[in-house]
Amino acid sequence: MWVYHLTSRISTVFEDNLAKHLKKCNSKEKPKPIYYVKDINAGSENEDETIEEISIADRSKEELDELIVKLKTALQGLNTKLEEKTLSHSALYEPLNDPKNGDSAFKHLKQQASILGNMEVLELLSSNRCYIEFGAGKGKLSHWIHIALKAAENVHFLLVERSSTRFKVDGKHKNADSTFDRLQVDIQHLDLGKVPLLKEKRLPVIGVGKHLCGAATDLALRCLFEHNCIDEDDDPPTKRLKLNHTQGAGDMKPVPSPESRETVEELIVSGLAIALCCHHRCDWRHYVGKEFFRQKGLGPEEFAAFQRMSSWATCGMRKFISKITEKTGEEEEHEMSEEAVPDTLNGLMSVEDREQIGQLCKHLIDHGRVYYLQQKGFKTSLRYYTSRDVSLENVLLTAIPTANRNRDESKQPS
Repeated sequence: MWVYHLTSRISTVFEDNLAKHLKKCNSKEKPKPIYYVKDINAGSENEDETIEEISIADRSKEELDELIVKLKTALQGLNTKLEEKTLSHSALYEPLNDPKNGDSAFKHLKQQASILGNMEVLELLSSNRCYIEFGAGKGKLSHWIHIALKAAENVHFLLVERSSTRFKVDGKHKNADSTFDRLQVDIQHLDLGKVPLLKEKRLPVIGVGKHLCGAATDLALRCLFEHNCIDEDDDPPTKRLKLNHTQGAGDMKPVPSPESRETVEELIVSGLAIALCCHHRCDWRHYVGKEFFRQKGLGPEEFAAFQRMSSWATCGMRKFISKITEKTGEEEEHEMSEEAVPDTLNGLMSVEDREQIGQLCKHLIDHGRVYYLQQKGFKTSLRYYTSRDVSLENVLLTAIPTANRNRDESKQPS
């Protein structure tokens, strides 16, 4: 007897083969991994902060002028002229000088080399660390960090990517001393405290990402700094105390649990380096800089407007990029989007003016992230890590623990 199995497409199987078919059916929803906790990094959803979506094109000239005044007022006293820090790293010397690489591959290699160069200057390339690559894609950034640390000991990698990815490079490292674990999960639902590798190794982590798009950056920051206690449900208290003296556990900070008097361990973040991207895809609920915005007298309505206007930052380069695309057939790896300008401003606001306003919107959103990291005890920087002809999204967010935080973490329980 035939049985209809309803999936994204209807298929039929014999009734006595149904159980066997369901075990291997790709359309069947897979069980959630142990580290999946729905919306754990999403941020609170406040009904009082519901945003009415208004496109920039629907705003009057007076409304837009008022927004621009608010934007420039909020940026007073903040550094909007970022340092240019285009560096390189010896790990990529050969591919950067390989004539077989095309223009697109060369651009990606230059970005990866500069990210590693900046990490090296900040002493973020070292032994006894677990590198977490958010929005990992094929995992190329982790690949080059591994090459740079081939002489280091006890280095591990977690590659976080929500999509199923083809041509992954982590497969090249199956026989390497370092472990490469791939977590197919949205950052929004990732509880690092439940990841088996982190529970087992007890290593401090370093967050990295290349073009971590829009809200994904905020989700990654929440993932690293909130709800980040190692899950000890399966370990007795005596074992928890012993873990403080194992290799790598010296970087783990004991914190009191509100539910009990037992000691739990907080995941220690030793730094991060994230190449930012696509501010027009940010989201107020996920955004980590809400307190910063409120201190500036701004709220979700202004954030929504600045988020949309941030797309203007690249409008002056679109013709240039289009010409390159026509010649090479390659496109920018991030989404190209631009909010329309109200008809009332056509002819009154030049491409250059729009681009400047877009850049200021991006700076304001990023300074909210800087403020968040500073409140967590980190020395934070925004810098241009590559030129705009290599990537329109050329800002790198870096953070390292402050001296006081380092001193606190060095104190071990007796």
